[in-house]
Amino acid sequence: MIRKFPGVPGFRFFASVVLMTILTGIATLHAQQTPQQTPPNNQTQAQPPNSQDSSSSQEELPDTIPGRRKKPVNYQKWTFNVGGGASLPSGDTNKFVRGGGGVAAAGVARNYNKYFGIRLDFQFDNLPLRDSALQAAQASSATSQVYSFNLDPIINIPVTSKWGGYVVFGPGFYHRTGKLDLSTAIPGSGCNPFYTWWGSCYASSLPLNGHFLSTTQNEFGYNFGGGITRKIRGNIDFYAEFRWLHGSGGKQSTDLRPITIGVRW
Repeated sequence: MIRKFPGVPGFRFFASVVLMTILTGIATLHAQQTPQQTPPNNQTQAQPPNSQDSSSSQEELPDTIPGRRKKPVNYQKWTFNVGGGASLPSGDTNKFVRGGGGVAAAGVARNYNKYFGIRLDFQFDNLPLRDSALQAAQASSATSQVYSFNLDPIINIPVTSKWGGYVVFGPGFYHRTGKLDLSTAIPGSGCNPFYTWWGSCYASSLPLNGHFLSTTQNEFGYNFGGGITRKIRGNIDFYAEFRWLHGSGGKQSTDLRPITIGVRW
């Protein structure tokens, strides 16, 4: 005879808790086993970044090796320029010289980077005398010119791959010479402003020996200016330049504003 036990209160709840506990334990055990299997996969997936890091570090090793090959510079260490144009006188020079005298220029620059260098220029400026100056000199014609040497820092300003600019400034040496044709001026007579600028006046009068027809004088001064460049092809540039030259020596001075166009390479 089978005896049936009366239902115990809360038995179903207890059984449900036990069952839930067992299921939770199984799920937890499965969850614990899954991470234990994933580290090898994670390690294999993490190897490429590590290998990239190691390869990148290996690629950087040559930079620390003495005698490695240097990167090519993006500028020319030496540049040369030639050009021509005309000059506009200013200051006292403008009183005796008319504008439009021819200019011939040549130079060389040593560049230390693409922005800065040192440039040496030679320039010839023709100084045609005004008619009023010839009348003051009592001469029918004359020749006059100045030879310039300028040593300047140059600051290059690259704008685009084709267009650029530069600024120059620095000291200069100016050698001015001239010669008058037969003059009717009387030796020993007082000097007018032209002969003072011409440089042949001594003790406020013209030399008694008559050596006032020609002049040679050296002047020190300064110059500053700038230009624009346009690349033509390769390393050849077309340039247009404007400068201000000033030289002085004693009571004489030379002031010019040459405008030059040319090429540099």
